[in-house]
Amino acid sequence: MRIDILTLFPDTVGDLMNESILGRAQERGYIRIETHQIRDYTKNKQNQVDDYPYGGGRGAILQADPLYHCWCHACDEAGGPVHTIFLSPCGHTYTQADAKRLAKLENIILVCGHYEGIDQRFIDECVDEEISLGDFVLTGGEIPAMAVADSVCRLVPGVLPDAECFEDESHWDGTLEYPQYSRPAVWHGRQVPPILVSGDHAKVARWRRKQSLLRTRERRPDMYAKLKLDSKEDRKILREIADDDELAATEAMDK
Repeated sequence: MRIDILTLFPDTVGDLMNESILGRAQERGYIRIETHQIRDYTKNKQNQVDDYPYGGGRGAILQADPLYHCWCHACDEAGGPVHTIFLSPCGHTYTQADAKRLAKLENIILVCGHYEGIDQRFIDECVDEEISLGDFVLTGGEIPAMAVADSVCRLVPGVLPDAECFEDESHWDGTLEYPQYSRPAVWHGRQVPPILVSGDHAKVARWRRKQSLLRTRERRPDMYAKLKLDSKEDRKILREIADDDELAATEAMDK
């Protein structure tokens, strides 16, 4: 997979994308992440990439022409069909399902806006979709671009040691991840759940599934409501959770 990031701050973005897991994955050839300085594609001596907005208003707008020429260069370097994403608060909210979908592509271009936005004509001509990290606004698209690149690249085969590294995590199957523990067994008087040191892998797996469902129900009822819990094992766990709820309610009344 290849990801090209169009930005006014390529050094900052590039440094982060070349560290740790993603850096090693690039060295091994599983992924390639390139950054492109939009200012290099201006036609004026000042390397100006912004101008005032038509219709008036505060701030400046990133111009279509330097963006377009930068985009064309990235397309040429990709050497194949590209999928172009503009990181924008006006886009649809990014989810793990999007990461799974994008991880199947060969070439992605991420466009980082800045100032008060970018010229709509570039979006209309070159952008395939707009993505937002959530209902808030940042000063530029660099942080969202790095978040998208990271979440997509880690799903590419070979980047992580095994698929289990991401399939057991939050949001993969519509649930939140179960609690995790490490050594020591007792810390500040808090003990690791005994079942995790029992050595019984089947019981550990069942405990983790139950904790995952409980955490999702508590913290993300919207996600929990969409779950299809129709397997035999899940039905057993749901009955156990219902019994636990009933017992807790009885104990609360007795107090």
